[in-house]
Amino acid sequence: MATQSNDKTADVVVRGDARSFKQEIVAGKHHLIADEPVSAGGSDAGPNPYDSLLTSLGVCTSMTVGLYARRKQIPLENITVSLRHSRIYAKDCEECETEEGMLDRIEAEVELTGALSEEQRDKLMEIAAKCPVHRTLTSEINIRLSPAQKSSSA
Repeated sequence: MATQSNDKTADVVVRGDARSFKQEIVAGKHHLIADEPVSAGGSDAGPNPYDSLLTSLGVCTSMTVGLYARRKQIPLENITVSLRHSRIYAKDCEECETEEGMLDRIEAEVELTGALSEEQRDKLMEIAAKCPVHRTLTSEINIRLSPAQKSSSA
């Protein structure tokens, strides 16, 4: 089992000041902004955290389906993934194991265009549910928070 040491360079770094919700994100050579909408006290300079989560799932789903279609030479032309996040009562979810309280629901609608047979369309939808981010979100997740090591520079 691989473990992550504290001296490993982070994959993503998020920085913000305590006066606002606006966050600067550095992911490799890419620089992004996240924020909250004005209605939540932000300046709406970028997507909120849940929109970023949905973006990750949507991008991964689309990339995974596209890759599979290219490898199998399926005549897929375009993929559109539309996502929504909500909180629902567990008792209203027939397919969920949790029976009490609230739980998160992500609804993802996948539109596939091209001259696809019903069999190809069904297989691509099956593959959509196997993207790595989907698998991560539906598996046990272990998040370890730790304080940053104090810098010795003055």
